[in-house]
Amino acid sequence: MRRPDEKIIPLASLTQGRAPLDTLQRPIHDLRISVMDRCNFRCPYCMPRETFHDSYRFLKSSERLDFAELLRLTRLFVRAGVKKVRITGGEPLLRPNLADFIGDLTSISGIEDIALTTNGVLLAKYASELKAAGLGRITVSLDTLDPQVFEKLSGGFAGVADVLDGIEHARRAGLSPIKLNTVIQRGVNDHTAMDLLAHFRGTGVIVRFIEYMDVGTRNHWKPEMVMPSRELAASIHARWPISARGRNYPGEVAERYTYDDGAGEIGFISSVSQPFCGDCSRARLSSDGSLYTCLFATVGTDLRAPLRGGASDDDLFEILRSAWSQRRDRYSEMRASLRDAAGLHKVEMNYIGG
Repeated sequence: MRRPDEKIIPLASLTQGRAPLDTLQRPIHDLRISVMDRCNFRCPYCMPRETFHDSYRFLKSSERLDFAELLRLTRLFVRAGVKKVRITGGEPLLRPNLADFIGDLTSISGIEDIALTTNGVLLAKYASELKAAGLGRITVSLDTLDPQVFEKLSGGFAGVADVLDGIEHARRAGLSPIKLNTVIQRGVNDHTAMDLLAHFRGTGVIVRFIEYMDVGTRNHWKPEMVMPSRELAASIHARWPISARGRNYPGEVAERYTYDDGAGEIGFISSVSQPFCGDCSRARLSSDGSLYTCLFATVGTDLRAPLRGGASDDDLFEILRSAWSQRRDRYSEMRASLRDAAGLHKVEMNYIGG
């Protein structure tokens, strides 16, 4: 029986401020911030040219969160447990004054790592500025070195030489480690994988092969276009023997291998053949202020409206905490059954990054 002087503490106040766990007991550890929905490429598996044409309506600048708003939300994500922040897009280097934003991120206590994913075309221009602002490392999306295949996969924008130049400028600026994300599609660029490895072996650049995924609803994904990582790894091992290495940290998505001759490291991200949903601790914030709890999400949680409507930090944190606490995403583990669901419409990659 409650004593007369005993205070009743609301349940919300007991949970507010605590780092949340989702329904599968997964914490938030990584935050991916999309700062730009636009891109200067038209990769068929992300932003196919027939859909994202010259008349396509992208977000207006007023619809995107400004950097002050992004910083405010980032502090709340750190309060929820985030240690690592990755800047993505679209193409993030299209966002003016991005280096200033990265510099401001470095002042947030609790962030241990800041990285950026880019297609690399603008790196030659911005690499030194990004490094000076405090960016730790970069990942460059590069699917092939073959000029003709590259033209097809980029939608005909820029050339592979521009990306290689950007990577070299990043290396000179001291952005390290440099990782390459290479999406392999059977019958499209699988025959160019060895040339890519040969080029970067011994350079310190880490090539990571990603199984072709059904992100969004516009890339016409088919299972037969997926080259399983194990098949690719076997081909690589036959030419350059490789050995498995342990993960650097819990929840790391890439399986790590090193060349037996000491020529460096490569990785495999096998979301299709070997799902890793059970360890996923990544939240995604779109440039228009929606929180997505999965790369394959069908709906997000709007943070922009309450943010601009006068919500306090505690109010926003509670929205964030509630969204994550209800998270039950396991798309990659349930892909076969979920893809058959009628009307499934997943968020597009250019809104939330890869």
